[in-house]
Amino acid sequence: MISKNIKDQFPIFNNKIKGKKLIYLDSANSSQKPQTVIDSISDFYTNRFSNVGRGIYTLAVNASEDYEKTRSSIKKFIGSGKDYELIFTKNATESLNLVASCFGEKFINKGDEIILTDMEHHANYVPWHFLRKKKGAVIKFIPIDKDGNLQLDKLPSLITSKTKIISVTHMSNVTGAINPLKEIIEIAKNKNIPVCVDGTQGAGHLEFSINDLECDFYAFSGHKMYGPTGVGLLSIKYKWLEAFDPFIGGGGMIDYVSKKDIAYARGVWKMEAGTMPTAEIIALNESVNFINNLSKKEIFKHEEKLTKIAIDKLRLNNSVKIIALPKNQGGVFSFNIDKIHSHDVSTILDQEGIAVRGGHHCCQVLHEVMNVNSSVRVSFGVYNNEEDIDCLFDGIKKCQKIFSN
Repeated sequence: MISKNIKDQFPIFNNKIKGKKLIYLDSANSSQKPQTVIDSISDFYTNRFSNVGRGIYTLAVNASEDYEKTRSSIKKFIGSGKDYELIFTKNATESLNLVASCFGEKFINKGDEIILTDMEHHANYVPWHFLRKKKGAVIKFIPIDKDGNLQLDKLPSLITSKTKIISVTHMSNVTGAINPLKEIIEIAKNKNIPVCVDGTQGAGHLEFSINDLECDFYAFSGHKMYGPTGVGLLSIKYKWLEAFDPFIGGGGMIDYVSKKDIAYARGVWKMEAGTMPTAEIIALNESVNFINNLSKKEIFKHEEKLTKIAIDKLRLNNSVKIIALPKNQGGVFSFNIDKIHSHDVSTILDQEGIAVRGGHHCCQVLHEVMNVNSSVRVSFGVYNNEEDIDCLFDGIKKCQKIFSN
C-alpha cells in the first residue's frame, strides 16, 4: 500500500503555484523526482564527477562502475536476461529512432510494410514515416474501437509477406489503454516478424518481464519513472545489436581508427557515442530503488484505483466527456468539457494550482480516430491521492462557471 505521506519524499510539493498547493496530474508527461534522485545528481557533481570509459584514475573508474551498475539494475528491473542488452540513449524518442533507422537501413526496402497502431505517440510514428519517405515503405495501422481498445483480431489480416516489423505502444499516453503485448508478439513470432515496444508509459507503472514478453526491442525513458531527464533506454536482443551498424559516430564507440579504416566497439558501446549523461544515468538507479521499494504491483493498484474514482466522479458531470474507456487501463485518461477548449481548461486549472495537459499529447492520429480535436489529460503518479481528484472536480466546475457567464 502506498503511504499517505509519500508526497513528503518529493520536495516540489513544498512549493505553491499561484498561491495554491500543487496538484500535479501530468505524470504521463514527466514524473516528479524524489529527494533521493535529486541528491544523487548533486552528490555526483559535488564529490564524484568524472567522465566514464575514458580514464584509469580513481574518479573515472568509480564513475564507470556506477554507470554500469545502473545498466545492470535496469536490466534486472525490466526482467531481461542473457539474450538481451541495454543501450543508454538521451530519451525514448531517440531509442525508437535508433531502432527505426538501424533496422530500416538494413532490412526495409521499397514496398516493405511496417505495422503500428492507431494509438501511437508521434515518437513511435514519425521515425517510421521517415522510412516511408526515404525508402518507400508502407505503414499500416491496427485500429482501435470506440472505447480505445486495440482491435487485435484485425492484426492477422494486416500481415503479409512484405511485413518487416511491428511497433506498438505498451500503454496509450492518452487513454491509458494497456495493449495485449503477449498476444501481439505471439502472432508476430509465428510469422518471424520482430516486435518493437514503446514502453515509455509502461516501464515505471506496469508489471512485466522482457524475458516473458520476448519482444525484440523495448524503448523507455528515465524521466517518466521518477528519474532524471536526459536518459533514454533501449532493451535490444543481441542478434539485432550485432546486426545493426552504429546509430551515431564519435568518441567512445570505436575500437580503433586509422586513415584507411575504422573498427567499431563491440556490444552496447558501439551505440553509446560521445559523453553520456553520466550523472543522470547514475541517479536513475535511485529511481529504480524508489519504485522497487514500493513495488510496481502496489503502484499500479494505487493508480488504477485513483483512475476509477476520478472517472466515476467526472462522469457525474453531464458536460464532461471521457474520450475513451478501455477495458484494461492504467493511470491515464483524457476528457473534454462541452464548449470549452482543452487549452482553456488547462489554463483555468493552473490558476488553482492543478497541472494537467491540454492538447493532442503528441498523439494526433488517435484524436482524429476518436473524432476529437484535442483533450485534457489526467495522469497519476504515486504521489497523487483522492484529495487531488476532489480539487480537479472543483476546478472543472470553476471552468464551467467562467464560461457560463
